[in-house]
Amino acid sequence: MTTAVELPKGKRPEDARLGIGANLAYGMQHVLTMYGGIIAVPLIVGNAAGLDSAGISLLIASCLFMSGLATVLQTLGIPFFGSQLPLVQGVSFANVATVLAILSGGSDITTIFGSVIVAAAIGVLLAPFFAKIIRFFPPVVTGTVIATIGLSLLPVAGGWAMGGEGSERWGDPSNLALAAGTLVLVLLLSKVGIATISRLSILIAIVVGTVVAALLGLTDFSDVGQSGAVAIPTPFAFGAPSFELAAIISMLIVVIVTFTESTADMIALGEIVDTKVDSKRIAAGLRADMAASAVSPVFNSFTQSAFAQNVGLVAITGIKSRFVVATGGGILVVMGLLPVIGDVVAAVPLPVLGGAGVVLFGSVAAAGIRTLAAVKYEGNMNLIIVAVAISFGVLPEVVEGLYDQFPSWVQVILGSGISAATLMAVTLNLLFNHLRAGTPDQPSVFAAGTGRVITKKQFQRLAEGDHVEDGKLVRADGAPVPIVTKEQAIAVTEAVESGEIASDDDVQRVIERTEDPKH
Repeated sequence: MTTAVELPKGKRPEDARLGIGANLAYGMQHVLTMYGGIIAVPLIVGNAAGLDSAGISLLIASCLFMSGLATVLQTLGIPFFGSQLPLVQGVSFANVATVLAILSGGSDITTIFGSVIVAAAIGVLLAPFFAKIIRFFPPVVTGTVIATIGLSLLPVAGGWAMGGEGSERWGDPSNLALAAGTLVLVLLLSKVGIATISRLSILIAIVVGTVVAALLGLTDFSDVGQSGAVAIPTPFAFGAPSFELAAIISMLIVVIVTFTESTADMIALGEIVDTKVDSKRIAAGLRADMAASAVSPVFNSFTQSAFAQNVGLVAITGIKSRFVVATGGGILVVMGLLPVIGDVVAAVPLPVLGGAGVVLFGSVAAAGIRTLAAVKYEGNMNLIIVAVAISFGVLPEVVEGLYDQFPSWVQVILGSGISAATLMAVTLNLLFNHLRAGTPDQPSVFAAGTGRVITKKQFQRLAEGDHVEDGKLVRADGAPVPIVTKEQAIAVTEAVESGEIASDDDVQRVIERTEDPKH
């Protein structure tokens, strides 16, 4: 099985092709990582809607099927749809609070499906406008959001390690021992000198942990095969969708939250994979999210969004190929069609997933911290931006019921640590770094710096012979290297993409044009 791939010059890291064997192995690793999260939503919604076991089983199979199709669309892409990033799609947990609120108001599951269809269709139209906010995601924002993604997922790993919410053996020492053993095995396998074993450490540890659990009687496979051999998704199996204005408006809020989370995940992957993620790519990714979400209710599923836990898997394994994740999407489709495969994966004990989750989710937080390390903190309010945004992101994860007394739309937006942190980071960045009026030279004691740094990307832009003369950066031939503002840099980038720039004179002309107040 080959994992080391020499990319042709100019090829993106995510376009690497690893071969069928590697794609299947690493793809299954992605499936196991997100399986617990993907079945949680249909389990919760199915019970709240009063469905019987057959109905809940149908919901789970439908969610697996649609999540697989959404992942294939997102990773492979078609014109205007799909970010072509190694991004796993799944049923968004942001649905849950709103869905429960709609059901508690006397509506049934067909109203849920109707509201998702309309809200997602509107989301397709809104995607390119939302993607324009990428310019307001500098490293101080992206680093904060990425770190919060990891931190907000750690309680999920902890819950799995304890045995899963509602488990009769919640907190049993054997559960924690199983999680700890899985974690230790992941670490030991990661140390192995064979690249394939090291990169498959998560999958191998989960398989070994499951076998050990079965030998100790902590899980069993008696339910395997009970769901039947083949299950073709039936369109509108629960009846035709119904449409209620209040439910549609509530679901639109969910769409905005999923926009925020998916944008944050795409930016995080861009940092991890070291590939360009611009507004066009984000818009294509969000359109894929919404197109899949609009189709999902037809096949009895819900709003789709990026799965943050799989971002951690990309970071920890170093496997950046989008074709690996597309293969994982194909596996999800098969699991939706062949319930027996889903039954096998469902037998994986949650404590095993919890042990692996500690590494996965922690690695996402570490990637955010690495980005924040390159942020300038001298003479600005960046430290406060990071402090407040991370606090807003972590609080709803550690303080249960923090927003329970607020309207449901507040719970949806601020109850998600990722969306709360993103909203706060973007807002504070606008306030302190874009609206300069009223900001003093030394704004607060928090503006104290940690020393001078240069980012990796800035360093890579330097060429052989670049040096400083009289406080100015000059090239080896003596020509000055322009020092530009953020606005000028954006203008130059846009001019390059449009083909306007062919020489240094063109660059200077764009810079001067940007300085002109008329422009």
